[in-house]
Amino acid sequence: MASIPLSYSLRNLMVRKATTVMTALGIGLTVAVLLGIGALVDGLTGALAATGHARNLILMRQGAPSELVSAAPREKFDVVKFLPGIEKLDGEPMVSHEVVSVTNLALRSDPQSVSNITVRGLSPMGIKLRGDARLVSGRWFEPGKREVVVGSGAHAVRAGTSIGDAIPYGRGDWRVVGVFNAGRSAFNSEIWADGNFATADLGRGSNRSVILVRAADDAAAQALTNLVADDQRLSLEAKAERAYYDEQMVSAAPVRSLGIFVAAIMAIGSCFAAMNTMYTAVARRAREIGILQMLGFSRGGILLSFLIESLMLALCGAVLGLLLALPLNGLESRIGNFVTFSETTFQFAITPLNVAVGFAFAAVMGVLGGLLPARQAASREILTSMRDL
Repeated sequence: MASIPLSYSLRNLMVRKATTVMTALGIGLTVAVLLGIGALVDGLTGALAATGHARNLILMRQGAPSELVSAAPREKFDVVKFLPGIEKLDGEPMVSHEVVSVTNLALRSDPQSVSNITVRGLSPMGIKLRGDARLVSGRWFEPGKREVVVGSGAHAVRAGTSIGDAIPYGRGDWRVVGVFNAGRSAFNSEIWADGNFATADLGRGSNRSVILVRAADDAAAQALTNLVADDQRLSLEAKAERAYYDEQMVSAAPVRSLGIFVAAIMAIGSCFAAMNTMYTAVARRAREIGILQMLGFSRGGILLSFLIESLMLALCGAVLGLLLALPLNGLESRIGNFVTFSETTFQFAITPLNVAVGFAFAAVMGVLGGLLPARQAASREILTSMRDL
């Protein structure tokens, strides 16, 4: 016997508009939470994954978990810059001796809310080592002056970061002279200044935080890593810049876990809502079920029809969830970085994979919520169904 037409299931959903909308909305909210958490994690992952050059190496003190607590004195920099395998630009080795620290700035939206922001003192070569960085407005800082340039992400959310503003740092105020954009990378969350002046202003003498180098090729990068590890004069370890920022994804782990937990709790509720809706449908359509059986439709066909109806209900909810979550796409936000003790700005990213996972999640809720009611509908005897008129 032919299967029950899809139009039958769709018509039944349209007849019960109120319950259909309420159940779909419950599923939609669950999907929206899941998509929102996925967009946050993917946005932060994208920002950190986009940070750094494939052949850049960060040299830090052995055992240091981050640039902020690392130390790389001048004498070690003088050794590193002459190591073999370092790429050169206009005859100069691509090496930057950098000092990394933090300062406190308020939010534009809430002047009472103050938090850390990373300040990086670097050389002109340090800017060239980050080739994606481009000026948006103003100019680059001049060496030997208390001048800074601000990443576009920090500029968007931090008060006092417009051109001409003064930022308190070290022993005095530093004038903002430019705003730069470094693509999707975490550098957009930083403030850059002249490395020599910043080091002196912090009273650190010649002791800076890290040394950034660019290897000539992949083989040279591995050779440099081994060379630094074996050189007893340095007491440094070399780490791929991208690997260093990948490790900072630990900041997103609690958010991901909490989001999945909330979505799971909501999913249980949504499954029960879908189940209740479908049980009600079975009770109200006892006569229809009996007629379908009299017309020769099999128990399997009836079960499949009710299951498809529940699945349609869930997919309607998934569409609602997607519409609720879409405004988050591209929204700029920030999250505390447990490695650098400052905040990283990023953009929410709703990816096709996230959407697919959301729809699959909704489909699972629909199947789980509709399976028992569909089984009950299929197992009803014809005489029992016809008596329930």
